[in-house]
Amino acid sequence: MKSTSELLWDRTLRRIRRIWPLGDSGKLKHLIDTDLPEGDLQLLRDKIDSCLQGSGGEVSARARAAELGETYLVLNSQGRRRFLEILAHEYDIDDTALEETISLLQETTDLVERRKHTLALRNLLEPPRTKLLRQFNELQEGVKFLVDLRAELIAWAKEDPDLKVLDLDVHRLLSSWFDVGFLDLQRITWQSSAALLEKLIEYESVHAIRSWNDLKNRLREDRRCYAYFHPRMPNEPLIFVEIALVNGISGNINDLLDEQAPPVRPEKADTAIFYSISNCQAGLSGVSFGNFLIKRVVRDLVSKLPNLKTFSTLSPIPGFQKWLENNPDEIAFSEQELAAIRFLQDDGTADLSYSEILRNNKNGKAKDLQKLLETTLMGLCSRYLLTAKRNGRTLDRVAHFHLTNGARIERINWAADHSENGIKLSAGMMVNYLYNLSEIEKNHEAYTGQGFITSSSSVRKLLKR
Repeated sequence: MKSTSELLWDRTLRRIRRIWPLGDSGKLKHLIDTDLPEGDLQLLRDKIDSCLQGSGGEVSARARAAELGETYLVLNSQGRRRFLEILAHEYDIDDTALEETISLLQETTDLVERRKHTLALRNLLEPPRTKLLRQFNELQEGVKFLVDLRAELIAWAKEDPDLKVLDLDVHRLLSSWFDVGFLDLQRITWQSSAALLEKLIEYESVHAIRSWNDLKNRLREDRRCYAYFHPRMPNEPLIFVEIALVNGISGNINDLLDEQAPPVRPEKADTAIFYSISNCQAGLSGVSFGNFLIKRVVRDLVSKLPNLKTFSTLSPIPGFQKWLENNPDEIAFSEQELAAIRFLQDDGTADLSYSEILRNNKNGKAKDLQKLLETTLMGLCSRYLLTAKRNGRTLDRVAHFHLTNGARIERINWAADHSENGIKLSAGMMVNYLYNLSEIEKNHEAYTGQGFITSSSSVRKLLKR
């Protein structure tokens, strides 16, 4: 069975073969074995050098870049890694030339000569591989090709320092191309193309879309879905957010996604609940535009629905269970707290699972266990969100995202997510982060500057339970 990365490249290859201008020059891929053995490396080096020399016109340059790109695509995983290792090891900055130019600059007093050496130094500080990668920006689907390339490179970079430097080069390049000023915000509706709707199902990473009916429910009249697109990737969402228009702050995702729930008239709703934010392109990891997305969407909603007064999330707490399980010796849990943690780890009792306890309000034993667990676990969750930190910042990645954006922790909700993933990561709890438009900048500065976490009094009171 093929890995996720292999399936990704199969799909990328099928798409790109239809549009890249290979002409009759696409021969290299037939001469190189898919695992890129030692004997084939010189063929690859010659083709890379040809791309870097840039001889001929624009059409020829694009054809060479397309041929090199398709060669990369038809390699297997081992071959692609060796390809990237060649770029990392042999097409980096020329240290010798760099040192010589620095020496010349230091020794020269003539202003004209200093300017000449300064320009040469700037050129030398850009490795040849960056110039090579930039050529793909000229190809249709070339930007997507580099995004997919980096999705695989990220994992390899963790094992190889040289590949880590290459990853930083690719990241820097993509960050400049994906500046938020270049992105297009679009609303997605049930009338959007089937291909795009299929991608929503594929990319949804918070609350899995179970069926087409589920998706249709998430796009009904009292729901909104917005996504960022890049002009060079017009058919690929970069990140999307799902919103429910309701009255009052929602505290239960099961109710929010209920397909049988009656819709709310958008012009009568007073609250927008951001309940899912999904990054779609793994290769854009570390390229941040999620914070801009929320603020842009809020502006759009306010302009079209002035009745909306409250903007809140309904978010998972993905690091909570891990924190409970991994730190028993470092955190001074009370005996009552330890008993609750052991209960979670044992997944309930012999005749009642934890998920059944959360869902079952008719079973007397389940209701009693809920009361016992709720007090303790809600207190532990507040403790985790408000006090568990690393380098002065909250441990929870979702909390860090929203606190950095200027939100405050408004409310922790018990038994808010009955799904397997919700229980596994967050013990079935969810949290509301409130975006008070008049306080966003102040909250952002307090958190990013002093590590201060803004929260409501109800959340702080849970610490004292």
